[in-house]
Amino acid sequence: MRLERLTTNKIKIFLTSDDLIDRGLSKEDIGKDASKWNQLFHEMLEEASLEFNVDIQGSVAVEVFSLQAQGMIMIITVDDDKEEALGDGFIEMQVRACGMEKLLFEFAELEDLINAAERLAATELFGGTIFTLNNVYYLLMDQASNEQNEKAACLLSEYGNASILSPHILVEYGKIIIKNKAVETLLHYFK
Repeated sequence: MRLERLTTNKIKIFLTSDDLIDRGLSKEDIGKDASKWNQLFHEMLEEASLEFNVDIQGSVAVEVFSLQAQGMIMIITVDDDKEEALGDGFIEMQVRACGMEKLLFEFAELEDLINAAERLAATELFGGTIFTLNNVYYLLMDQASNEQNEKAACLLSEYGNASILSPHILVEYGKIIIKNKAVETLLHYFK
């Protein structure tokens, strides 16, 4: 599990599939067993509260992004309206679940992306599209099978981070650097 503070009232929590299994959950359970998920949300809020020394009370919005092979990302937004904060520690949660069928990873440096491409090619995983947006590189992999997605996610997570951006945002606002054959093209020019 990885915690990251995005703004003064917004926290990102990345849970791997292993984290979910350790807690007796799977992504498929999200709509089935509300009590387990409610308990998970409360645990995550407590941990975020301790990690960032924040008193999380009042209205809280939780957005859940399911990343096909990697696990899930939760974005927790605390309503910073002080009148809404409740003194008894009651937390009102609104949960929105979103799915992502393609792998999207972000890389701070081009070299990390090149290294990831070398590892993908070594395991015969090819394709992908590279975007750039706000000085960050993004690799969108659209492998066909779940097994290939899982393998690609494991390799890519060594060099980059799963991104919560939608591929549609990258198409709209980002710049395509290499379309469809990213791994092969990177290896051709940077091998």
